[in-house]
Amino acid sequence: MAKNLYDVLGVSKGASAMEIKSQYRKLARKYHPDLNKEDKTAAEKFKEISAAYDILGDKDKRQKYDNNEIDAEGKPTGFGASGFGGGGFNPGGGYHTYSTNGFNGAGFDFSSLFGEDIFSQFSNGGGNGFAGAGYGGRRAQKGQDIAYALDVDFLDVAKGVEKNIIMNGRQLNVKIPAGTTSGQVLRLKGQGYAGVNGGANGDALITVNVRPHPYFRAEGTNVFIDLPISMKEAVLGAKVIVPTISGKVNLTIPAYSSSGEKLRLKGKGIKTKNGTGDEIVNLVIMSPKAKNPDLENVLKDTVEEQLRTF
Repeated sequence: MAKNLYDVLGVSKGASAMEIKSQYRKLARKYHPDLNKEDKTAAEKFKEISAAYDILGDKDKRQKYDNNEIDAEGKPTGFGASGFGGGGFNPGGGYHTYSTNGFNGAGFDFSSLFGEDIFSQFSNGGGNGFAGAGYGGRRAQKGQDIAYALDVDFLDVAKGVEKNIIMNGRQLNVKIPAGTTSGQVLRLKGQGYAGVNGGANGDALITVNVRPHPYFRAEGTNVFIDLPISMKEAVLGAKVIVPTISGKVNLTIPAYSSSGEKLRLKGKGIKTKNGTGDEIVNLVIMSPKAKNPDLENVLKDTVEEQLRTF
């Protein structure tokens, strides 16, 4: 009994073109010989599903197949059927032949199974079938790159960190240098999909997304922080404890400091191979929330300075 191409791809006769395309991609990945070197049946299965898609993936051929004008091999079922030999009929002119000599998987370019339009890889002149010359003779091609998004805490990125991720079924160690910025892409050479015909492996492209910190922010290698201080600390000066990316340190606030003044903690920023940044402390004077009559009386007796020039 002749095989049913819809059964070969595992779709219903009423499946849409997109459903057929999606199922074919799935099966092509599963049975491609380069991914199943130990399974001798994978090559035959791959040829079978590819030949099925050659017909069902083409609107005109699929209609002819549904109308019994061509069979599962693409041969006309009516007048002139014997005149085409073993080749598949190509409505666009000419014909192509499906190889039956075994398939070693070495020459076929399947890199686009994991990215761009897979179907262009099967093109051979007027049709989408496999070339009569078999699968050999294709040039070496680099494997596809793999993209991955990695969320990392601000402090980890500020000091540098290593993260283990699972990509393409493998565990990879990703070294994130200190000072990496959000949106920056790290490239891991040769950690993408396998190349074809001896071509180099693709790369893994890791996009780093830095989670915001509650009070730190970075500009280059410098780290910035807003430091709330009381009116008393601002007027009289004080010694306070300030957090840095490497721990807490003591900071002296000069007397009569104003909001917006910046104090520099030398060498307390991000350390990279090009140098170490500083931590910039931005003073923010906070008025007391609770009512304080004594403070109010003192301020009333204070001589007002001319602060505004506009």
